[in-house]
Amino acid sequence: MFIFQKKHRFSQSDKRGFTLLEIVVAIGIFAIFAVGIYSGIQFVFRLVYNSRLRIIETSLLNEQIEGIRNMSFYDIGIVNGSPSGLLEYSVTTTRNGIDFDITRTIRNIDDPFDGTIDGTPQDLSPADYKLVDVSVICTQCRQQHALLMSTYVAPKYLEGDPTHGALFIDVFDASGQPVQGAMVHIVSTVTTPTYDFYDTTDNDGRLAIVDLAAGLEAYDITVTKDGYTTDQTMQPSVENANPVKLPATVLAQSVTEISFSIDLVSDISVQTLNAYCVPIGSTSVSLIGTKKIGTNPDVFLTDLNITTNGSGQYEFDTLVWDTYQFGVSGYNIIGSIPNERVDLLPGASQPVQLILGTVSTHALRVDVVDSVTGQPIANATVTVTSTGYTDEKVTGVGTVGQTDWSGGSGQDTLADNTRFFSDDGNVDVLTSVGNMTLWKTGSDYASSGWLESSTFDLGLDATYQNIIWEPLAQPAETGSDAVQFQIATASSTSPTSWNFFGPDGTAGTYYTAADTVISDVHTGDRYMRYTVFMTTASTTYTPTLSNVSFTYTNSCTPPGQVYFGSLSSGDYSISVSATGYDPTTVNVTVNGYTKESIILQQS
Repeated sequence: MFIFQKKHRFSQSDKRGFTLLEIVVAIGIFAIFAVGIYSGIQFVFRLVYNSRLRIIETSLLNEQIEGIRNMSFYDIGIVNGSPSGLLEYSVTTTRNGIDFDITRTIRNIDDPFDGTIDGTPQDLSPADYKLVDVSVICTQCRQQHALLMSTYVAPKYLEGDPTHGALFIDVFDASGQPVQGAMVHIVSTVTTPTYDFYDTTDNDGRLAIVDLAAGLEAYDITVTKDGYTTDQTMQPSVENANPVKLPATVLAQSVTEISFSIDLVSDISVQTLNAYCVPIGSTSVSLIGTKKIGTNPDVFLTDLNITTNGSGQYEFDTLVWDTYQFGVSGYNIIGSIPNERVDLLPGASQPVQLILGTVSTHALRVDVVDSVTGQPIANATVTVTSTGYTDEKVTGVGTVGQTDWSGGSGQDTLADNTRFFSDDGNVDVLTSVGNMTLWKTGSDYASSGWLESSTFDLGLDATYQNIIWEPLAQPAETGSDAVQFQIATASSTSPTSWNFFGPDGTAGTYYTAADTVISDVHTGDRYMRYTVFMTTASTTYTPTLSNVSFTYTNSCTPPGQVYFGSLSSGDYSISVSATGYDPTTVNVTVNGYTKESIILQQS
């Protein structure tokens, strides 16, 4: 019995298998080794395949070079190229079922041994011999770099054609530095032979072609480079009768030098908005630069007219570096961020917001800038005066307000600027349209009354600055502080409740003539209401409110700019002052939309 039990236990232990975790670990280890072996085999295959490709490409290059060496010297050249010859610039050949692209580049060389065409002594037959470059690549094989082979070939006796001349092309960027590797396309259909070929600039940004047929304004040249702008010569046309850069002329045994300027492309993204930062879609916008491609009359390189999308946006891409000016149809540009005169640098992406307002037959836009930095000056006071007209505004500050309440109550969000939200029935907004007074019954005015405005939408989160109303002076009989205000703000257009506060940020104080700085408790809120309170110490007299305005700033407020609309045509005086600057006064004639830039000197 004892022996049987012992054997039974031994038998159970002997039959125990692998757990699931052990199997997973074993499979993982096997997979690691299998993947490593597979990757190693694949790497070896790739090496063998690439080596095979290089052997084929080397063989092709040797064939090309030997074939060119066995050609007549005068036939060695590119069809429509310089030097002109029988070879195509690029061909495709197939070996072992694989397609290879072969590219040939041939240049005349002006050897300094006997002088050069632009040196001392001068070599008037500068095409001494030819440099042949042949490259081959298998593009379908995902090769990154071509295999290249070069050789020189020389004539048996003579140099170049003495009836030919040289063309030196220099390519610079915006800062005057040479651009190497720029692609130059040269075309001439009026010379013998004709030309149509491409070549690239060297490390000095120069392409020297020493053997071209002579021709007067015969060579059309276009210079490009990936990611760069384009510069070119132009033939006269109906659209451009007098091009700035005519086709190049080549004279026999002479050197013609011509320069081109290219640099990284830039772009401007424009958005059209109203004064409350709400997009204005489908707006006609013009963009014009200062670089000319023609004169008499002037033809500008960039002169575009577009329509923004439904969100008021459009992107001007592949622009050349230049100074650009915006224009808008159907609106006045009351401000822009930055200034709508944009100095665009190479490779830059410049966003521009155009703040638009209702077209005014005669309007004045004033930009105040620092004389040293050229930057806009915020918080500068600009006063514009003329016969029977005076207005004052602060640069870089937005304004909302109301001057008429005759439309009546019941308007929640401001759409009609003559209406408001509610009142207590003790204010009169109809007897004198544009003015608010206490309600009069018989010969007596109500002792007090209030009016709550509709909701102002400032478009973006705002920083509130000042409350300003007129007239400040009230009849002495009405008592002190006969007109007072409280302000409520919110981050949504329909808050749970509007909480009105005074200058200390509590409900127990009121804005008076002595307290016009708005409490920072409202900072960051987009929506605003006001309540005006009117009182009188004598019911025989009433206070009067003719207008109220609120100043603020937000990310959509144009810096250093103010706008005066609905002016009359005529002469105006502009007085500008700012802390840290010498005040200045200038005179301007307003006729249509007038823009005046005023430069302040630091004091």
